[in-house]
Amino acid sequence: MKRALLGVAAAGLLVVGAGTAVADSWHKIGSMGTTGADFLEGRYRFNSPERDHGSFQWEGKLRDTKSQDGHNVYVLVRVESHGWSRYNGKQGKTVSLRHSNWDGAQLYTDDAEMRVCRDRGSLRPDNCSRTKPFSNSR
Repeated sequence: MKRALLGVAAAGLLVVGAGTAVADSWHKIGSMGTTGADFLEGRYRFNSPERDHGSFQWEGKLRDTKSQDGHNVYVLVRVESHGWSRYNGKQGKTVSLRHSNWDGAQLYTDDAEMRVCRDRGSLRPDNCSRTKPFSNSR
């Protein structure tokens, strides 16, 4: 009887551990871009509450595809519908970005949004890709 209970308990722990591993695994972002800016090789994950504040962690390469236009490129990220965080690239170059975003008032993050933009200065509106939503249903 004790062996059977230990076997059931061990199987339960294995299932819980597997669920946590899936939640913490990396997923592809897919292509994101607009006129003059591309985000390449992107991937993301939603961290568990014990890891990195339960954050939305992302990485990829931001490329300025119109190096002669004199405009910079950037990535915008927001979590839990809060304000956007901006991560700048470099004019005429491709830069690697890796960041974590979270809401300090919550145990973990389960909603995030991301988009890629080209800064066209103060007189003209910026070009931005469509906003890509990410969700982690626990």
